[in-house]
Amino acid sequence: MLGHTTRSLFHVREYAMSSIINAVHTAVSGLNAQSHAFTDLSNNIANSQTTGYKASTTSFEDYVTNNELANDGESLSDSVSATTRQHTDNQGMVTTSTNSTALAISGNGFFNVVQATGQSNDSTPVLGTQQYYTRNGDFSQDKNGYLVNTSGYYLEGYNVDATSGTLGTSLSAIQVPSTIAFRPTESTKLTATGTLDSSTAAGATLSPSMSTTAYDSTGAASTVDLSWTKVDDTTWTISNVNDPSNAATVKFDSSTGAVSSVTPLNSTGTSGTTSSSTSFEYTGSPQDMTVSLSGITQGTSTDATAPTMTSDSVTSGTFSGISMETDGSVMATFDNGYSQLVAKIPLTTFADPNSLSAQNGQAYTATSQSGSPQINAVNTNGAGTLTTGSIEESTTDLTGDLSKLIVAQQAYGANTKVVSTADQLLQTTLAMIQ
Repeated sequence: MLGHTTRSLFHVREYAMSSIINAVHTAVSGLNAQSHAFTDLSNNIANSQTTGYKASTTSFEDYVTNNELANDGESLSDSVSATTRQHTDNQGMVTTSTNSTALAISGNGFFNVVQATGQSNDSTPVLGTQQYYTRNGDFSQDKNGYLVNTSGYYLEGYNVDATSGTLGTSLSAIQVPSTIAFRPTESTKLTATGTLDSSTAAGATLSPSMSTTAYDSTGAASTVDLSWTKVDDTTWTISNVNDPSNAATVKFDSSTGAVSSVTPLNSTGTSGTTSSSTSFEYTGSPQDMTVSLSGITQGTSTDATAPTMTSDSVTSGTFSGISMETDGSVMATFDNGYSQLVAKIPLTTFADPNSLSAQNGQAYTATSQSGSPQINAVNTNGAGTLTTGSIEESTTDLTGDLSKLIVAQQAYGANTKVVSTADQLLQTTLAMIQ
């Protein structure tokens, strides 16, 4: 009888010890899970003032090991694990910054950025090929004119070719050096001045022609040549040297010598409707323009001066800084009051931005779960908008996270209580049959 009782006590002790040890394992997993939560919360709190930071949350998951009893409804959860969940799609508050080149995104999208991998001999950065994405738009110019955010990432966009003035189609780091040249503005009007010699023989053409340099919208130069041919005492023909069909008859007042009318000539050389205007409509390269003839007169040989022509293009300016536009345009400003496009900033979106891989400095890289990057112009195809001179604040909720910190602390303490209680139970169980 005593032996049977002893064996029963051994069975009780074995079962009790197994259950208690299982409880210890469960409590330890709880300690690990709460430590994980504490790490996430402390990271959020530490980055409460970090521009573009996206606060994370902790998700808990239970594990069932006695799953063979599940059909009987007796399976028990005897472990827990914690994982960090990103919320990169949460919108941070947009606030005004003293930095005029700062940009804040509202809505979907990330800035395209790269990191420097070293420095060249002339101290310019050597940029890496790894593509990063960030919401930290606190950009400013470094000594080389590159736009760099506070985490050291270089902003990428579509740069304007300095020679052709056209916008590129591939991403590259945006650089606006202080030596950037001003591109002449597009010519829209030409002005002719001078006095034609009334003693010129009929049918004679003045030589040289009236010439000037005009510019297209990209700043590319073209030469415009116009010639004057005497018709009679008060009439001349003005024509495009490169396209003689582009011509007009110009009549002068016999008393004052001023232009009295301009009559366009058609392709056959016959006059159209007489115009009271004093302008000739030039057609050709670099674009169609109006030529003002109000400064042209007809006079005696002693008064005659060779006719000249000027363009309304502004051809010079000194770089004074850069400005950002809400459509993503980066503009170079000049002391002549003009600004010119030097780059265009796109935004990149993802099907699942919460699956991006987090990197140092509020940056991310694409993953197979995030989907392929989709580069879009600002405010198109689901991409967000930009606010200039502003930054996006951290999404950390200090009040909420401090409350969660208290809960995590209490849960951690409760799990330590389970461990200490289990230790006492083990000691009691071991002493059962001593």
